[in-house]
Amino acid sequence: MTEVEPSTEWREVVGADEAERHKTQAEGFVAMQLRKSGKYGGGRALHRRQVAALRARLEVVDELPEYARQGLFAVPGSSFETWLRISNGGFNVAADKAPDVRGFSLKVLGVTGQGALGGEAKSQDFALINHEHFSSATSVDFSSVVLTTGSTPGGAIRKIIGSPSLIPKVKEVVTALREPFSGFATHDFFSAAPVAYGPYAVRVRIAAASDQVDSTASADWGADLFRRLAVAPLVYELQVQFFQDEATTPIENAAATWTSPYLTVARLTVPQQEPDEEFAQTVEDSRFDPWNALVEHRPLGEVMRARKVAYFASQQARGAK
Repeated sequence: MTEVEPSTEWREVVGADEAERHKTQAEGFVAMQLRKSGKYGGGRALHRRQVAALRARLEVVDELPEYARQGLFAVPGSSFETWLRISNGGFNVAADKAPDVRGFSLKVLGVTGQGALGGEAKSQDFALINHEHFSSATSVDFSSVVLTTGSTPGGAIRKIIGSPSLIPKVKEVVTALREPFSGFATHDFFSAAPVAYGPYAVRVRIAAASDQVDSTASADWGADLFRRLAVAPLVYELQVQFFQDEATTPIENAAATWTSPYLTVARLTVPQQEPDEEFAQTVEDSRFDPWNALVEHRPLGEVMRARKVAYFASQQARGAK
């Protein structure tokens, strides 16, 4: 357990052109989303394919240092109903075996307090992926690569020919997509960008529930989860990694790996359950957005600020509830 109180000397650096740039990027994502919806039916711009929807319970651990008792985690022993949306990260609806980013999103219900976007918070959401950091430091690089690879093959080739600097960035993304993934019960998931934690800043991790890998799981990730749940609950740990300094834990560089230790602040228990089509549709229709948050856990950094604009535009385009 971390014994020294973390630093509060973190700072965000907001670019003068961010608002217009983020608006343009969001418009690009929505245009791609609508093209893909024409092919697959309505859905998200990214993380289009929902693998599973799960009911869970998040319980704050009893022994927390005082500095870690912030926001959602202010009261040790408190417990919250939680919805999980498990997803493949791409803009296409592809087979589970296809290389992809994997998403593990939480919607923690029953929270009280001021929301990150004003008003009362209705939930505390965490949108996690199976990579410790993003492949791009900023939203400029990320959106360029995603919108290029999301084009038609001919359009992608034309964009790359017109912008040769995209080639190494596309290669980085392809390399990341091909990293081994063992399954949603056996892999760790990360916020990959920081959020506030009261006066502190953290990145978030969900630590795997099991080390028992099933080599056949990639045939159907959802079926793998429900096979395990037919036997026993799955128990994950929710951990945070505190900002130390700009050199080792930068706020604005989403491609950096933070080196500070993790602290377990809650346990996420997924009880035994079977697939529920009605609940799955409710989850699919819902908004899982890191900006659905308590003000104590507002997202930080340029990539998170870009996500605020892009997520809202995407939600509007699909009529999310």
